[in-house]
Amino acid sequence: MKNLEIPMRGTHQRNLTSSIRVVRPGEFSKQTSQTAGSMRMSAISALQGVESSLWAGLFVVEPLASTGIHHHGEQETVAYVLEGEAVVRWGANGEHSTTVKAGDFLHVPSWLPHRELNPSSQNAFRWIVVRSTPEPIVVNLPETFWQPVTE
Repeated sequence: MKNLEIPMRGTHQRNLTSSIRVVRPGEFSKQTSQTAGSMRMSAISALQGVESSLWAGLFVVEPLASTGIHHHGEQETVAYVLEGEAVVRWGANGEHSTTVKAGDFLHVPSWLPHRELNPSSQNAFRWIVVRSTPEPIVVNLPETFWQPVTE
């Protein structure tokens, strides 16, 4: 097998002088946008001194808890289910749902109202979350957001 040399066209000087940053669990921060019923901890963000166009962290929902209804504005979210199981509801009235389990990835489009529910009575669920902008956007909506409008 022949080795191919690939020229580094378009490589910016910054990429050649940057370094890899490791963020250890003791450096995670709860000082990030939160939603009732859950806990977010930033790992890759300005709080950790990481210059990035992305945000990444952990998301935890305790047994039998659920988050408030929320969306993430212009951000797209990709999550990997590290532990546990969750029911995710979304839509104009929360009419859609899916269950995600350890090993699954999920994608949450920008502006999509949703909430996460933990059906387990014993285990928290934990996700690794990556967002498409460097600062997390969390827009918490009222609990009445999904209630039908009566005229």
